[in-house]
Amino acid sequence: MTASPFPPYGIVTGLAAEARIAAPLGGLVRAGGGTPWGAELAAEALVAEGATALISFGLAGGLDPEFRPGAIIVPIAVVEAGRIRATSQALSDRLGGFFGGMLCAESEIVVTAADKQALAQATLCGAVDLESGAVARVAERHGIPFAVLRAICDPAERDLPPAALAALDAKGAIAASRIALSILRNPFQLPGLIALGRDAARAKRALVRRVFELGFLGGVL
Repeated sequence: MTASPFPPYGIVTGLAAEARIAAPLGGLVRAGGGTPWGAELAAEALVAEGATALISFGLAGGLDPEFRPGAIIVPIAVVEAGRIRATSQALSDRLGGFFGGMLCAESEIVVTAADKQALAQATLCGAVDLESGAVARVAERHGIPFAVLRAICDPAERDLPPAALAALDAKGAIAASRIALSILRNPFQLPGLIALGRDAARAKRALVRRVFELGFLGGVL
């Protein structure tokens, strides 16, 4: 990939796997462990390392039924606790341009289809995640631009299986033992978990393709 003439950007992900996908972009990358607090710590660390802009990167939950697993979104703004923070148009353009309307940042995973529908109606957002609100706040705190590049994983109409809520360890890696224990406790969730795994794989492939396309075009970082 072509070396960038631009100042260094920091990329915040929730999962370690997302961080590996983002790595070819060439920026400073940190995984926050799948929590807003971890994302905030990761974003602050990236700024301390010299990042002059921040990007929230990874998977997102669908709120708009039209966004299917694998759909790429580059939202115009992040909505958190009723506050709207606009993303950088210049930085978003380097990520492929605005698509997907606004993204909602929540403090906890939105589990049920009913809750997703209610959140969509309350916020007018097309997608939801846990990290982008923290990234937006840190960017605002330091007066630097931010943007979001996410791929839809679980669609609006699907409930998340219990194992998905226990899957991550503190470093943002998948804890297979936790998933296995959850399945043993509730084996009826297995079909939903398989469907989620299939959709997550589709979303990750979409991110890989976008990273490749951005690199082919000269990169964003």
